[in-house]
Amino acid sequence: MKSARRRARECAMQAIYAWQLSGAAAPDLLANAAESGGLEQADRAYFRQLVEGVLGTAEALRDLLAPGLDRPWKEVSPIERAILLIAGWELSCAPQVPYRAVINEAVEVAKEFGGTNGHKYVNGVLDRVAKALRPAEPSRT
Repeated sequence: MKSARRRARECAMQAIYAWQLSGAAAPDLLANAAESGGLEQADRAYFRQLVEGVLGTAEALRDLLAPGLDRPWKEVSPIERAILLIAGWELSCAPQVPYRAVINEAVEVAKEFGGTNGHKYVNGVLDRVAKALRPAEPSRT
């Protein structure tokens, strides 16, 4: 059974994906998600925090993620970009969430929604970024 946080991340990924395609503002994305019915079992507050956080810091997040990429940002699939933006925001702005949980959640969302090997790409990028952002976090190997 999926946790409320996992569902919030999945809904946020869908909203960020839609934002990349449409350029819609956060209030519209939040309203669309509420209307679509996908938030019933999600942590709605965390969903809102993720969407607003990513949209408010998207350019800085792309810069943060760039060193971990092996290709230009625009060549990464929109699904993986959305997942990376969310995880990048969590790594940089939600220190209460352990880096291993951030990476694991991103990988699981990528397995469900991304391309065949998208989860491997997401894992590699986030591992490199986490090492740079959280080098002193306990249990880092």
